[in-house]
Amino acid sequence: MEASTDAGPSGTALEVLYTDLDGTLLGPGGSLFAASGGGSTGEAAAALLTLREADVELVLMSGRTRRGLHEAARVLGASSYLAELGAVLVVGDDEPLEDMGAFPGPGRVADALARSGVAGLLLERFPGRLEPVAPWTEVSVMFQGLVDVVEVEAALTEAGFGWLSFRDNGRLRRELPSLDVPEVRAYHLLPRGVSKATAVRRHRELRGIAREATAAVGDSLADLEVADVVDRFFLVANGLEAIGDTPLPPNARVTERPHGDGFAEAVRSMLGR
Repeated sequence: MEASTDAGPSGTALEVLYTDLDGTLLGPGGSLFAASGGGSTGEAAAALLTLREADVELVLMSGRTRRGLHEAARVLGASSYLAELGAVLVVGDDEPLEDMGAFPGPGRVADALARSGVAGLLLERFPGRLEPVAPWTEVSVMFQGLVDVVEVEAALTEAGFGWLSFRDNGRLRRELPSLDVPEVRAYHLLPRGVSKATAVRRHRELRGIAREATAAVGDSLADLEVADVVDRFFLVANGLEAIGDTPLPPNARVTERPHGDGFAEAVRSMLGR
C-alpha cells in the first residue's frame, strides 16, 4: 500500500488526541521505552510531555479491560479512556459508560454472554484454532488464536447470535503451543455496532469537542475506523501489515517509523514541533 502524505488537517488547534496503546504508543512487549527491532527509545515519552505542555487532552483507546487501562491512564496522564474496543468508556472521574450496541437485552451484556454458551459454541466449532482469554471484562469476551472472521460471524448468525460481532484486534507477538496456528491474533466477541469509532464519537459529544480539533493514532483496522470521526488519523508504520489492502481515507497517513517512534512522529506533525 502506498502511504498518504496528507492527513488533511483542518488548521484548527488540536485539543484531543486519541491513541491506541499496544503496538502504537507502546513498543514491543508493551514497554513505553522499547524500540522496534530492539534497543531503547525515549521518543514516545517525550511526545507525551509535549502533548501535556501544549494542553492537549490524551485519551487511550484499547482492547484492554477497564481494570487493565485504569492504571495505565493514570501513569500516562490520560484524562479518559475507552476499553474493550470501545465497549466501555470512562470520562474523567465519571462512572463508566457501557455501549451495548445491538444487544437486545434485558440485563447486562456480560451476563447474557455467560448464560448463552456462545463462547463454548465457538470453541467447539473452531477446535485448535481459538482459546479464551481470561481477564475480567464487562461487555466483550476475549479470544486469541487464528480464524476467518467472516466464517465465525456466519456461525454466530446461524446459531441465532446475529446481534454479536467478532472483531480482529491485531496480531499478538507470541506463540501458543496449545493451538495449531501459524500466528496468533486477538479477538473480541461483542455486540454489533460497538467500536472504537463509536466510543470516540461519544467522548467528543460528551466533552463538546469539535471533530476539527481532534486526531487519532493507531496500528489496526479497529483503529483505522476512527478516522471517520476525527480530523486527522495517523497509522504507525507497523500497522500496514494489519490493514492489508484496506485503502486509507483522505484524512489519514502512515508514519515513517513504527510503534512509539511513529506516535512521536505524529505528535510532531500535528503540533509543528
